[in-house]
Amino acid sequence: MSEAGGGRGSASPVPQRAPWNLVAAAAALCLVAATSVCTAGAAPMSREEKQRLGNQVLEMFDHAYGNYMEHAYPADELMPLTCRGRVRGQEPSRGDVDDALGKFSLTLIDSLDTLVVLNKTKEFEDAVRKVLRDVNLDNDVVVSVFETNIRVLGGLLGGHSLAIMLKDKGEYMQWYNDELLQMAKQLGYKLLPAFNTTSGLPYPRINLKFGIRKPEARTGTETDTCTACAGTLILEFAALSRFTGATVFEEYARKALDFLWEKRQRSSNLVGVTINIHTGDWVRKDSGVGAGIDSYYEYLLKAYVLLGDDSFLERFNTHYDAIMRYISQPPLLLDVHIHKPMLNARTWMDALLAFFPGLQVLKGDIRPAIETHEMLYQVIKKHNFLPEAFTTDFRVHWAQHPLRPEFAESTYFLYKATGDPYYLEVGKTLIENLNKYARVPCGFAAMKDVRTGSHEDRMDSFFLAEMFKYLYLLFADKEDIIFDIEDYIFTTEAHLLPLWLSTTNQSIAKKNTTSEYTELDDSNFDWTCPNTQILFPNDPLYAQSIREPLKNVVDKSCPRGIIRVREESFRSGAKPPLRARDFMATNPEHLEILKKMGAASSIDAEDGLRFMQEMIELSSQQQKEQQLPPRAVQIVSHPFFGRVVLTAGPAQFGPDLSKHKETRGFVASSKPYNGCSELTNPEAVMGKIALIQRGQCMFAEKARNIQNAGAIGGIVIDDNEGSSSDTAPLFQMAGDGKDTDDIKIPMLFLFSKEGSIILDAIREYEEVEVLLSDKAKDRDPEMENEEQPSSENDSQSQGAEQVMSVPQAVDLVDHESPEESALNSDTEPLSPADTDDAASVSPSEQTSDPAENHETTSVNGECTDLDNRLQEQSETEEDSTPNVSWGKKVQPIDSILADWNEDIEAFEMMEKDEL
Repeated sequence: MSEAGGGRGSASPVPQRAPWNLVAAAAALCLVAATSVCTAGAAPMSREEKQRLGNQVLEMFDHAYGNYMEHAYPADELMPLTCRGRVRGQEPSRGDVDDALGKFSLTLIDSLDTLVVLNKTKEFEDAVRKVLRDVNLDNDVVVSVFETNIRVLGGLLGGHSLAIMLKDKGEYMQWYNDELLQMAKQLGYKLLPAFNTTSGLPYPRINLKFGIRKPEARTGTETDTCTACAGTLILEFAALSRFTGATVFEEYARKALDFLWEKRQRSSNLVGVTINIHTGDWVRKDSGVGAGIDSYYEYLLKAYVLLGDDSFLERFNTHYDAIMRYISQPPLLLDVHIHKPMLNARTWMDALLAFFPGLQVLKGDIRPAIETHEMLYQVIKKHNFLPEAFTTDFRVHWAQHPLRPEFAESTYFLYKATGDPYYLEVGKTLIENLNKYARVPCGFAAMKDVRTGSHEDRMDSFFLAEMFKYLYLLFADKEDIIFDIEDYIFTTEAHLLPLWLSTTNQSIAKKNTTSEYTELDDSNFDWTCPNTQILFPNDPLYAQSIREPLKNVVDKSCPRGIIRVREESFRSGAKPPLRARDFMATNPEHLEILKKMGAASSIDAEDGLRFMQEMIELSSQQQKEQQLPPRAVQIVSHPFFGRVVLTAGPAQFGPDLSKHKETRGFVASSKPYNGCSELTNPEAVMGKIALIQRGQCMFAEKARNIQNAGAIGGIVIDDNEGSSSDTAPLFQMAGDGKDTDDIKIPMLFLFSKEGSIILDAIREYEEVEVLLSDKAKDRDPEMENEEQPSSENDSQSQGAEQVMSVPQAVDLVDHESPEESALNSDTEPLSPADTDDAASVSPSEQTSDPAENHETTSVNGECTDLDNRLQEQSETEEDSTPNVSWGKKVQPIDSILADWNEDIEAFEMMEKDEL
């Protein structure tokens, strides 16, 4: 999600209100003139090595794109574990994340301009013909306005931009006559009814065939949308107006941006996460630079670059000043409350903020960009990928990773700005991790849990639209690209729009509505577009000197605290505020402090809010102390070679896989399959891992029966057909109320759909070997070499040969679209799955890696335990006991804290909030 590399440098910063013309648009990108600067912080990478890595990116793209075209097209997306297309309505609903799917061959459209960037012009021409021939935009399906705009409308416009470029070159696309643009215009008109609100903010969803509010539309009743959803339209809609001359699109997008600007919190100049589209009231009043807001800021700055309207730059700079004043706590970026910006709204960060260093490069503020990027890189080195959310002491909060490209994006722009070969090495690490942990025979699979290495049956279209663009451009020299990428701007989905649009069809009257609302500090604009002479004055080690103090930030035993401390108060001898961890209900002094919170001063009020947040976090921690983390079942035999990893529920009996050596063996089905009596086929399970069906007896009884038959481990597969970890919490298998020390073999639980992957593999290959462990293990290099394709063609053909045939739908995703999730912050938690007659289930939640069991913060020089945040709910099956809910929060001091109900509810909403 960011700005195009390249640009035409200027000798000095561009003035805030520079006259705008064609070359000025490119001049605004002067930051990338720094490509000629090479810092000495890392050894230069040879051209041969860069070419090798570039070719590796091309092969990876072929593997992903080829498998999509072979096994999924014309479906919207590829399901890489089951090697088939994801068709909306034919798979279990994943919630808002499915709103990106409109039965319009999403991945193909999203990949169009990537094909040209990667110099695959023949494939591009073929892809355009397929889009024109096969894609229908008049489907009776409800889609996200935001996702459809950035992926489909942006994809069509990016494809059109490069189609006319190729046609002008005279070799390819000579037959092209603006057909993609006409499709884009058709789609634009289909999206316009979403703007039929009093505020001008669009509805979050629309029916492609029936629009809004009609009975057939099945939408139009929503009241809220996220800030990014309403504020990430101007580039695509303005480009559509400039290309076609139809001004209505740019007018609607500008009106939405104007309304968001009007509704900013005036004292802090921040915006919230979600807003009521009818009244303009903020629904979620927390503010950050990640999910729900991110691309709003991005599009303000890029609208200035593309359209030349000074008001967009002034608005961006006003917001940016507030971000750096309140949200930025280098190297962290922490959400705050818009009305109380000195108070942190949460104790974790989400992965989407990884785009922000790239945006800071475009802004020209390089130092904090380097700091935040380095912090994120240290998190990646610890977990192989950037978790969807992680705490301020860098532990996993939400463990998924859907192959997001934002970090690769920022890596590319920092390399363009600094020329530091260090960022080439960062890119090399990303390539290695993708191939090592995410690559499967039929594409690349999203990570279900970065701690266990388990996969989701998911390969989002943005992976092809963005990831491969940024990685290829990172290692490409100018001559490796068939057009001048400096003449284009990247949208948030990395689609390319030409900068010459700034002087085309300028029928929108420019009205500066910014300065009347705020006084701008001119010093804030000094670094809008610096050149390398300003960034690196006689210091080739500039970037390295900024990174060096952050090298060990993730591994420190007592990292930076999450709470801002009033240092001046401590220096003056004042007592530090009461912390929740120290509170004692029997201490009269503590009770008196609580009564005073919020009554005496703004400082007391801040202490009270902080105390409430800590109480909720500590309460959550106490509920989760006894819970086990998820485990992994990794298929290691041919043709999987460890590439397929399934999330498994742990058992509270038998050896702890986090403390004992993993168990590896071939699998065999037990007879009887339920494992509730002495096995009749002990010779089949002897020395193997037994497969057992859930039901009819206790888990411990099943374990004893297969252990007596000589099994070295057991996998219990749910008997509830169609169950999956995307729709139900993980299981944590409990004992039978007796002493279970006699059980010496490991036991893991798989839901039906995950288990079906193993069962189908047995039917396909007969001999299937798996690894039971606490997390996925590295793959066998020798097997990897045997499997490695010798050429791009071999890659596709061999990948097809290695894919097993799975007739059942398997969907392993439990994650909402981050941009849309802001609309669902108060969604009810999933209800427990049905339980056995002989056993019951109690909720449990997965914990982080056992090696990370203690979260710490630094306050007054001491390291103290803080909340042990968890990402998913799991379930524990127990013997003959009724369901027990462990999820209720106990607040024994409600009577004292009655005045704080509103803030408590806000914090609880943060606790439940999911990306």
